[in-house]
Amino acid sequence: MMMIPRRNYDIFDSFFEDPFFEGGKRKTHDIMKTDIKEKDGNYILEIDVPGYNKEDIQIELENGYLTVTAKANEKIDEEKDGYIYKERYVGECKRSFYAGENIKEEDIKASFKNGTLTLTFPKEETKQIENKKIITIE
Repeated sequence: MMMIPRRNYDIFDSFFEDPFFEGGKRKTHDIMKTDIKEKDGNYILEIDVPGYNKEDIQIELENGYLTVTAKANEKIDEEKDGYIYKERYVGECKRSFYAGENIKEEDIKASFKNGTLTLTFPKEETKQIENKKIITIE
């Protein structure tokens, strides 16, 4: 008897989540769950990256966007390795977050512990909108 996890919801709830409709790929937000906090004038992003090592993670800053990419190059032959069912994700996942136009590489602090990547960077000051001026029609 093959052991397959049982789902606690109606089959139609997950019909379009089937790999057939996604091309076999999981959604990045399913893998890289993120919490965002604001503390002491900084934003703190806590991103779950389970199953990846620090060396597998790359952080880029471009045009005010922080992009986190995690790549695992592990090749698994399910039959050879004895798997009858596999849910853990292997491959590349990526997420982007807007940090602000004035954020520089040196403003961003990154740490990785127990499968959680923590990014800290200053909260960008919001631009002040000028008071509107009325133009008189002559």
